[in-house]
Amino acid sequence: MIDRYKVEEIRNIFSDESKFNKFLKVELSVLHGYVKEGIVPLKDYQAILNKAYIDIKKIEKLEKATHHDVIAFTRSITEMLGDEGKWFHYGLTSTDVVDTSWSLMIKEANIYLLSLLNNLKDVLINKANKYKYTKIIGRTHGMHAEITSFGLKYLNYLDELNRDILRFEREKETLEVAKLSGAVGNYVNIPLSVALTVSNELELPLAVVSTQVLSRNRHAGYIMSLSLIASLLDKMAVEFRNLSRTEINEVSEAFDTGQKGSSTMPHKKNPIGFENISGCSRIIESYVSVALSNNPLYHERDISHSSSERIMIPDAIELLCYMLKRITNLINNLVVDEEKMIKNIHSTFDVVFSSSVLHALIYKGMLRDKAYDLVQKLSFEAMDKRISLKELLRDKEILTEEELEKAFDMNHYLSSVDEIYKKAGL
Repeated sequence: MIDRYKVEEIRNIFSDESKFNKFLKVELSVLHGYVKEGIVPLKDYQAILNKAYIDIKKIEKLEKATHHDVIAFTRSITEMLGDEGKWFHYGLTSTDVVDTSWSLMIKEANIYLLSLLNNLKDVLINKANKYKYTKIIGRTHGMHAEITSFGLKYLNYLDELNRDILRFEREKETLEVAKLSGAVGNYVNIPLSVALTVSNELELPLAVVSTQVLSRNRHAGYIMSLSLIASLLDKMAVEFRNLSRTEINEVSEAFDTGQKGSSTMPHKKNPIGFENISGCSRIIESYVSVALSNNPLYHERDISHSSSERIMIPDAIELLCYMLKRITNLINNLVVDEEKMIKNIHSTFDVVFSSSVLHALIYKGMLRDKAYDLVQKLSFEAMDKRISLKELLRDKEILTEEELEKAFDMNHYLSSVDEIYKKAGL
């Protein structure tokens, strides 16, 4: 990931130093398992434990010669050891170490990612409660529809985020597993009992079945869960970008002192933060195709998945963490113009109350089709003549003044808000 979208906490987790330290952690746990089984002498295990450490420069030098990062890693360690070095990487294949280490790194990253998801959740809860009774025009097909609650926007996002978090938690558990089944998955060179020891020590469940690699549908499901979170962030960004448009102007991004909107138009205050979220989401969503393509491998095992995963997994996680931090800040500091929301409700000459008028006429006894045609005709007339629909109806004397006031009561549109919030757990 480029430095512009750097998240230090994630970058450190997936650094080379972190990766090789995870390799060593897995190898030492395997050796401990062999000690428990009486296969590796305790003194040899302790000697390895005392002498082995990660030397990145040595690994890099060996990898240039071997063209194999795991062999470079194992040789860098065995060169530090004496006769006890014969036990290092005993009974293992490269992917036993690599896949289990991926799981350890991803598990660590997931803790941080989940904390950011919960931060966003807290902000959405706060905003949903704050704007529960704030009236705004609802739009369908991009056009004015009926009045609704601005808080319901946040509640809808919160509900989707809750589903995304549940999906993420399920997929991360599917991926956070140990794989120690050997070259073709039959445990012929490593006892299952040793694998179970490693599983317990590393606090990673042991994969029920694997080939030389973990099935990549685990990784595909995980990447899909990240992409759906990114899609939600894009959904919020697109809505707030639209509400920021000059003609609407109901919300705007906070604008820092000294911030510039355009290199040539000094008056501009562009929604660049939300636009950034929309652009970044496309990158994460594109990784779904890569992740799915990584599942079918030659005879269930080759390394065609490996190259793309080195890019995809750290990048997707780091970019999503960046996006979560940024959009949480954007929403938390969003400037909301409630007066403009009310003004926009009335900007179409009150035709947005047409369905309420329709129901009032039907309730009074008029046939639905006749009532619909009448209200449609009057609504179009109100727009053409730029006269309030309410005034046109008053002139027609179809409804009493009391019935008119009731039909054009904005509070009516929020009458079920409390029940919706209760259903959503707020």
